[in-house]
Amino acid sequence: MAFDITRMRNIGISAHIDSGKTTLSERILFYSNKIHAIHEVRGKDGVGATMDHMELERERGITIQSAATQVEWKDYTINLIDTPGHVDFTIEVERSLRVLDGAILVLCAVGGVQSQSITVDRQLKRYHVPRIAFVNKCDRTGANPLKVKNQLREKLGLNAVMIQLPIGLEDKIEGIVDLVTMQAVYFDGEAGTELRYEAIPAHLKEDAEKHREELLDAVSMFSDELAEKFLGGEAIEEETLKQAIRRGTLEEKFVPVMVGSAYKNKGIQPLLDAVNNYLPNPTEVKNYALDLDNDEERRELSCDEKNPTVALGFKLEDGQYGQLTYVRIYQGSLKKGDELTNTRARKRFKVGRLVRMHSDDMEDINEGAPGDIVALFGIDCASGDTFCGGGVNYAMTSMYVPDPVISLAITPKDKKSADQMAKALNRFTKEDPTFRTYVDPESNQTIVQGMGELHLEVYIERMRREYKSEVDTGMPQVAYREAITQRSEFNYTHKKQTGGSGQYGRVAGYMEPWAEGDYEFVDAIKGGAIPNEFIPSCDKGFKEAVKKGSLIGFPIVNIRCAINDGQSHPVDSSDIAFQLAAIGAFREAYGKAKPCILEPIMKVSVEGPTEFQGNIFASINQRRGIISSSTEDGIFSRIEAEVPLSEMFGYSTVLRSLTQGKAEFTMEFEKYGKVPASISEALIKDFAEKKKAAR
Repeated sequence: MAFDITRMRNIGISAHIDSGKTTLSERILFYSNKIHAIHEVRGKDGVGATMDHMELERERGITIQSAATQVEWKDYTINLIDTPGHVDFTIEVERSLRVLDGAILVLCAVGGVQSQSITVDRQLKRYHVPRIAFVNKCDRTGANPLKVKNQLREKLGLNAVMIQLPIGLEDKIEGIVDLVTMQAVYFDGEAGTELRYEAIPAHLKEDAEKHREELLDAVSMFSDELAEKFLGGEAIEEETLKQAIRRGTLEEKFVPVMVGSAYKNKGIQPLLDAVNNYLPNPTEVKNYALDLDNDEERRELSCDEKNPTVALGFKLEDGQYGQLTYVRIYQGSLKKGDELTNTRARKRFKVGRLVRMHSDDMEDINEGAPGDIVALFGIDCASGDTFCGGGVNYAMTSMYVPDPVISLAITPKDKKSADQMAKALNRFTKEDPTFRTYVDPESNQTIVQGMGELHLEVYIERMRREYKSEVDTGMPQVAYREAITQRSEFNYTHKKQTGGSGQYGRVAGYMEPWAEGDYEFVDAIKGGAIPNEFIPSCDKGFKEAVKKGSLIGFPIVNIRCAINDGQSHPVDSSDIAFQLAAIGAFREAYGKAKPCILEPIMKVSVEGPTEFQGNIFASINQRRGIISSSTEDGIFSRIEAEVPLSEMFGYSTVLRSLTQGKAEFTMEFEKYGKVPASISEALIKDFAEKKKAAR
């Protein structure tokens, strides 16, 4: 039987922390006969969830790495990726969305649209991923799926419409009402495996009809046939309605909202049906590559296995058998023994071992079809590389990688730990583009950078466990920046005469604050005062100078350097002379431009019981935070604020003790803001002392 690509789905499960993503994937694996017993995330049975295969993930009950698996459901093949919810592991979500065609957005029936749901939704919109919303945890006290649907409309601006209603809520949840077929569905048997279809209970009939009316009204935009029948009051066939919902979902103009409880095994099978019915197959998603031979022209890829192969390596894992590269095939097919080219590194390689992943287990396969997600062994590549065959030279557009905001100095305790630490850092930086490391030239310490405290904490813990490398960590450091506040002129001559040819270059111009980016160079030279070949040298010199400011040694941003005059010497002028002249000119003008220090300001969102609202406000104010909004939702309130990162260290412990462990917070980078004078003075003094000590 030939492989039918229209019966394939590549989907991800994404949501806010603790909305039940991993529990949901566990149920999906169970109902599609991939596993034969259900394990809980915070497993009391000592097994833990299948998709959380790292020991650390099982202990903490959180997902750190996205895991991939493939399941079969009613003759459809579904490639499923479970992604983390914590903002610290943003890159895991980004890289998964880059290769997915559709997503299930999981929301908690009590918490609704939370801060991280907003981030995830923004990512889904960035990659144009159609989605189904699944309101999970309908068995919890205070569950209200209709409130969550309204939040999807108000907070995320989605055209969200119920296609199911719950029968009973909280501890009385029995089943669901399907508004497409207008039937009640009950989940019988010990693990909800037997589906029982009945008429809608009398007390829900009116409600169901009202919501079905809303549903028909919303989808009539996507089907003329349905609109005519709806207006004429005729009966509408189930198939017509399904097609209209599918069309709206694929155009990203409609989001079907489903309900259930993964923990109580209710509503999972209809969700899998919806994945088959409403989410796109690989042929319905437009994917583009850039043609490197033709000035990066955009080329649309087709899911045809006869075409030249184009595949994207979107995730790396270094396991006990060497590097494993997860690959999404966009065009053509991948077979054992194929010759492919890595278009970034310009290297050719042969496909050796080809496997299909199931969390951390793998099965060997001989070929992968277009649209498939498979893994390759033993290829040397980086995350985000494109592999091509058949003589084409394409690159897939790369994913968005945010800059790290926090850094930490780490020192190994002994020689063995030092060797292991180097191995670990090499592996982690290759796997995770948001985790970076470098050696500070002044203090000679190894510095690691990441997206947040939890992010770095997890990597340091992984060094201890997986590499037996014991390290001491220093104080977390903030990625400060420097900037200028006013325009300043320069006119600098660099000359050096030491027997033989000397160095000569004069550079004149000005620097000024620039709000539209980090750095801009303006060439305003007239009449060839500086010969054309030396203009790039000036730019190079300025670029070198902005790497390190004189206040506290951090990079300089939001600056524009312009040159409008200069002078050269027929013999003594050279590339290096003008680079050094530009550096000298920059330093001369920088002090006069009233430089200031900027610090990363984080967007912090705290959620907790309303009774502790006063404590939360106080804790933010003490940290130089500015509260931008606070919303009360019955017993829960959410506070949004902008707080400097330097004040947020250890906040989780403080917040827990203030709210009896009932509040949680998330933060992500918002912008750079000016540091108050007193703190600025302390930072400059500290930097001067460090410099003195280093001498």
